[in-house]
Amino acid sequence: MILFSGKVFANEVNSHRDQVIELDKNGTHLKYFSQKQDVVIIKNLLISVQSRWEKVVQRLVERGRALDEARKRAKQFHEAWSKLMEWLEESEKALDSELEIANDPDKIKTQLTQHKEFQKALGAKHSVYDTTNRTGRSLKEKASLTDDNLKLDDMLSELRDKWDTICGKSVERQNKLEEALLFSGQFTDALQALIDWLYRVEPQLAEDQPVHGDMDLVMNLIDNHKVFQKELGKRTSSVQALKRSARELIEGSRDDSSWVKVQMQELSTRWETICALSVSKQTRLEEALHQAEEFHSVVHVLLEWLAEAEQTLRFHGLLPDDEEALRNLIDQHKEFMRKLEEKRAELNKATGMGETVLAICHPDSITTIKHWITIIRARFEEVLAWAKQHQQRLTSALAGLIAKQELLEALLAWLQWAETTLNEKDKEVLPQEIEEVKTLIAEHQTFMEEMTRKQPDVDKSKHNWKHSPTSSLYPSGSQTQIETKNPRVNLLVSKWQQVWLLALERRRKLNDALDRLEELKEFANFDFDIWRKKYMRWMNHKKSRVMDFFRRIDKDQDGKITRQEFIDGILSSKFPTSRLEMSAVADIFDRDGDGLLTKRNVFLFSNVKLHFRIT
Repeated sequence: MILFSGKVFANEVNSHRDQVIELDKNGTHLKYFSQKQDVVIIKNLLISVQSRWEKVVQRLVERGRALDEARKRAKQFHEAWSKLMEWLEESEKALDSELEIANDPDKIKTQLTQHKEFQKALGAKHSVYDTTNRTGRSLKEKASLTDDNLKLDDMLSELRDKWDTICGKSVERQNKLEEALLFSGQFTDALQALIDWLYRVEPQLAEDQPVHGDMDLVMNLIDNHKVFQKELGKRTSSVQALKRSARELIEGSRDDSSWVKVQMQELSTRWETICALSVSKQTRLEEALHQAEEFHSVVHVLLEWLAEAEQTLRFHGLLPDDEEALRNLIDQHKEFMRKLEEKRAELNKATGMGETVLAICHPDSITTIKHWITIIRARFEEVLAWAKQHQQRLTSALAGLIAKQELLEALLAWLQWAETTLNEKDKEVLPQEIEEVKTLIAEHQTFMEEMTRKQPDVDKSKHNWKHSPTSSLYPSGSQTQIETKNPRVNLLVSKWQQVWLLALERRRKLNDALDRLEELKEFANFDFDIWRKKYMRWMNHKKSRVMDFFRRIDKDQDGKITRQEFIDGILSSKFPTSRLEMSAVADIFDRDGDGLLTKRNVFLFSNVKLHFRIT
């Protein structure tokens, strides 16, 4: 079901691939026809979509691999479980079909030999049983669906019950064969078979046999020991029967029966030893289970905390632009680092417990314990690396924020000084000497250059905080007001625009003053006759007449034009002169001072040589 859902989701993701490609094409095409600030937004959106798409595809591939791996493990477990259950059912049928025990000693020995072969086969299957059991438990721990959990639990319970049943029937048949051998008069063979069994199981119970390890192994060892204890309990009747037969044999025999006493003494010694070793192993297994549970708990609690910590560190989101909020995050991270250092003590405790277990560990569990020790160390180092990286990021962000604020305040202070200086200079009377005005222009040009050099810092301060896009800081007719999250930045932008306008106005006034002074200087040597000749040559070159010019200006045809109409008319004709010169010329023609020029004056202007010099 999960595989099918995964394939459906994979098909759904793949169906959106063309849409992502088309979106990228449209976005790229749109960038060529967009404004600069919009291009940046489109580019960031495309990068975000592409990044998210790649993450989805990568996670899809990883999930596909995980599902395939889970399917393989589940298939292997199911096949192993089915084969083992099939073998156990066949073995149970065979045991049930062999209930009849012969009366002849030789046949009993043959049945006993055959049963020992079966027990060897059963012992050989024990490793398969342990592996299947462990695989099932592993799948159960990783199962996310309740139905799967219940099904795996049922399968493991069925396997365990079937195994215990077969082991119990095997021991029961062994006891019955030995008792039959004993009752058939083969006391020696029955005694020797029991002693052989005691010698065979004694190494498994030895004090130097390791029983420590991970929980799965210890649980398997405990299950195996329970099976052995059941077998040991069932053999108690065989021991009692042998002791009764030995007493009867000693009491009824006339021959030397000392060998019987020796054999029975050996049996009693072996039996007591095995019972003592069984109790001792039970105690050691309980201690090993307690130690394994404690190690398992410490490791998994630590791993869960590390997983949550890593999740928090990896997906913390964007850092705030507010200094107070950033300092709060730094304080929180310091508290996290303190907890992480406290977790180092738990790490040392867990690794110490693991090393202790390794020193007395069962060979089958060495790899597992080493694996858990390696895992918790690696995970701790990963989280520590993420924590240090985040700490560096927070520190850098705070340093950058302080630097941005210092730059912002420095710019605001400079702009305040610049505004005050420009306003004070604007109140000063401009000098009437050309060189002094040129000096002021040079000084103002230096100021404008300094302001231009500060332009990148203003742009940098503006873009350090999120804001609505705008074209330029310089004022224009179509410009929109910039708004940011930081009121100081808004103040900077408005102040910058204000100072820039003041600087431009100051430059205009200085240039106008210089032009006026230079014009006055040139006008000091004004010669009307030279000006008249120059104008007449210009009119002749244009093949025009002065009277035609007069009639064009005289709208009402009354033979008179105003002084201002005359000046504006000459200036609008593009004749190279100045308003100051034209004012002087108008004074010459306006002899009575009434502000009007007559046609007669203009006629004289074009035919009579006048000489007028301003000193």
